[in-house]
Amino acid sequence: MVISRTPLRISFFGGGTDYPTWYKENGGAVLSTTIDKYSYISCRSLPPFFEYKHSIVYSRHENVKEISEIDHPSVREVFRFLNIEKGLVVHYDGDLPARSGLGSSSSFTVGLLHSLYALNGKMVTKKKLALEAIEIEQEMIKENVGSQDQVIVSFGGLNKIEFNGNHEIEVRPVIIPKERLNDFKSHLMLFFTGFTRIASEVAKDKITQIPKKNKELKIMHGMVDEAISILSSQCLISDFGKLLHENWLLKKSLSSRVSNGDIDAIYQKAITAGATGGKLLGAGGGGFILFLVKPENQAQVKQALNKLLYVPFNFDTTGSQIIYYSQSGV
Repeated sequence: MVISRTPLRISFFGGGTDYPTWYKENGGAVLSTTIDKYSYISCRSLPPFFEYKHSIVYSRHENVKEISEIDHPSVREVFRFLNIEKGLVVHYDGDLPARSGLGSSSSFTVGLLHSLYALNGKMVTKKKLALEAIEIEQEMIKENVGSQDQVIVSFGGLNKIEFNGNHEIEVRPVIIPKERLNDFKSHLMLFFTGFTRIASEVAKDKITQIPKKNKELKIMHGMVDEAISILSSQCLISDFGKLLHENWLLKKSLSSRVSNGDIDAIYQKAITAGATGGKLLGAGGGGFILFLVKPENQAQVKQALNKLLYVPFNFDTTGSQIIYYSQSGV
């Protein structure tokens, strides 16, 4: 039996430039971090004593005889990608809701790949996990997703991820003093809006708009280095929040489906209460919303958003890991 633990992520800047449609021609970059909220996937062999061959447990419970019968797209295509022949049991547990802007879909795909490789006695690099997850999600499942989530949840940590050409990807850790990193973390507040969405549907509209959004995406690309400069200097952390605000306005301009009246109202309440800036995480349309708030203003922001669930978090630095491995029953 094998259990993998793969983190969820927060993307600060550069989202949109990680779509292959964009970066194959223009290059792209994002600034992202993983957090201590995880997807857990356990895998074990299933002896041939049952009427079914594979059992997959998530928000549903699927018992199937053939891979083609599996409804869960990631499980089905990962099984196909790895040419799974023996019967398996796959069980998923997550710390936070799916479809909420924290990269849970890619966390699932990366974690499943990692678990199945380990179940077969193979160690794989983080880059291999990321690139194979990108291929599965973009080419096999045909989802309208970018390439940052698979990379950041595989590697873990606070990173600048650069995209060029045909999946030419470089991961560059952002190195800043521990005190500065802690100060940055102390300014971040994460809230759950209470509604989820299908990221691929929102992203599809953004992708179709890419040819018309050249200027906006180039500005968003440039914000990545600007944000890193703020973190690695003596600038006020609140300057990072001001840049987040500018980024949010640009992100909303990429598609009418990124935000809506409810999200705009939440955002404005937080700003009025003292937040410097923020953004809805993921493709848009719902899920988690992040704000940068000076510590002395956080009580006011919590009160202003008291109908939302506040989710404290810390940074993760490990990426996808195998946390349990036993050869018995493999």
